Amino acid sequence: MNNSVIYWVSANYKNSGAAMAMDVSPEMLMRSAMRKLTRRWLKQFDALADKLAKKFAALSMDNMDASLNHALDAAHISIPFTMTTEMNNALQTVIGENVGLIKSIPRQYLSQVETLVMQSVARGRDLGTLTKALQERYDITKRRAVLIARDQNNKATFVMQSARQRSMGFKTGIWRHSHAAKKFRQSHLKADGKEFDLSKGLYIDGKWIMPGEEINCGCGWQVVIPKLTN
Repeated sequence: MNNSVIYWVSANYKNSGAAMAMDVSPEMLMRSAMRKLTRRWLKQFDALADKLAKKFAALSMDNMDASLNHALDAAHISIPFTMTTEMNNALQTVIGENVGLIKSIPRQYLSQVETLVMQSVARGRDLGTLTKALQERYDITKRRAVLIARDQNNKATFVMQSARQRSMGFKTGIWRHSHAAKKFRQSHLKADGKEFDLSKGLYIDGKWIMPGEEINCGCGWQVVIPKLTN
């Protein structure tokens, strides 16, 4: 996407100089070009969003179920995995949020690209300066997308995992701190090993939260299976 944007912006930016010689406004030319580019890319992302969101949710659920199945096997417990109403609601919630995010990232990026392009035209900046600014904006967007993907993966896990475990009759979990990040919340570290209600989470920093719910939280939990605790 970034290479395509830079290519088409560069091509039209060069043409804007020739347009001026023909009494055509460079601003109008570039704005029209950006609108066409934006429509084309948003159409592609809109078409892919639902498919990508469903695939992401399905992979998250498969990984989650495999982990739970391993814990049940260790406890010599056999429980059928069924799609309950609550589980389906959780799955649809995750899919819906991911569809919105998949659409929002390119929309915001292209809006910022248009702003950079129009500012560059208005101030008479050279193509090299604009290209550098566009690359920097893409790098920022890419980092944001990685952060969102990681947080959505954590959120998808806790939403569907909690629903799955509660549908099987399990009530509580043990908070497990990730110990992986260089920077972490002290309150989450102190929560490590504490038991909490799967329906509401653990009371931390003045609110009820689930492991992995907050931004940049990599915590998880171990479901409490009665046979394992006897």
